[in-house]
Amino acid sequence: MQSLSEEEKKQVLGSVLADQLSAIQEAVKDVPEIKTKLDNMERILSDVGSDVRVAKAAITDLSHQVNEHEREIARLQSI
Repeated sequence: MQSLSEEEKKQVLGSVLADQLSAIQEAVKDVPEIKTKLDNMERILSDVGSDVRVAKAAITDLSHQVNEHEREIARLQSI
């Protein structure tokens, strides 16, 4: 069996490296799109978090109002 010359070894190595580079490029080609989507999701989640806090505050306020009305009704019924 004949061994490869230095030039042939370089060609084989170059081919292997080109294949690896191609695989890496394929794996990372969607990274910018994924980052954009994640940024959008982060903004949406922030908005949802704000909305949940507002809803929670409104529910707490309504709960206090209902409790106050129930106390007032009970007081009026006892008269």
